[in-house]
Amino acid sequence: MVVFPNAKINLGLFVTEKRPDGFHNLETVFIPVPGFNDVLEVIDNKDSKEDSFSSSGINVVENHEDNLVAKALKLLRKDHPIPPLKVHLHKNIPAGAGLGGGSADAAFMLRLLNEQYTLGLSSEELETRASLLGADCAFFIRNQPVAARGTGNIFSPIELPLPGYWMMVVIPPVSLSTPEAYRNITPKQPAQNIETILKEPVEVWRQQLVNDFEPNAFSKYPELKQIKSDLYDQGALYAAMSGSGSAIFGIFRQKPDISWPKDYSIWCGKL
Repeated sequence: MVVFPNAKINLGLFVTEKRPDGFHNLETVFIPVPGFNDVLEVIDNKDSKEDSFSSSGINVVENHEDNLVAKALKLLRKDHPIPPLKVHLHKNIPAGAGLGGGSADAAFMLRLLNEQYTLGLSSEELETRASLLGADCAFFIRNQPVAARGTGNIFSPIELPLPGYWMMVVIPPVSLSTPEAYRNITPKQPAQNIETILKEPVEVWRQQLVNDFEPNAFSKYPELKQIKSDLYDQGALYAAMSGSGSAIFGIFRQKPDISWPKDYSIWCGKL
């Protein structure tokens, strides 16, 4: 079976408070990016009693045992008889970009195994298992726009006025770590909750729908700030960094035609 795990982007990201466990509570919106996909293929490994993992594309995995796809398989195999598998992952979504590529691969692996081996797990049960693999993994089980709170793991459905708009995602060769993202962050409650902001026209989001990780990222990597500025200069209605970066996206009424450096990864498509 072949599936196509897709990227996600964050619309806004407010760091609202530091928790007693040392983690932070967030307020954001996840939306899937259809068409910006990895490729995951899983078949029975009839030639061996062990699993076989391989990868291709960008960010090729060296240690497959640490890969979230392998961890998803191991997680389901604890409770379900799954035969030895041949697994191949072709990566198109860059790692360390705030696009959730690894989380999507893991969640799609859970969904694929559930269907391919008739495990009978509900969406709720798959979400519970996905949440053990990463805070945003569960989002990709239903793969629909949600407002996310907590550590990014508490979801509520949301409707967005975006169908028909174009999105361009720009990923420079820059990767930000989580400690970098949180440096100098002062948690605070937003003036308006994110659902209220997103009811406004897209053109209004620029002033209110901020990503609290941008100041640190832009200070360390000024080219990220420049990309955001360039997207606005070329007609974006809204532009922002996704998650903790380094991907910057812009939302347009018409298909954008913008040239970028050759070492940038670019995706452009309709929402």
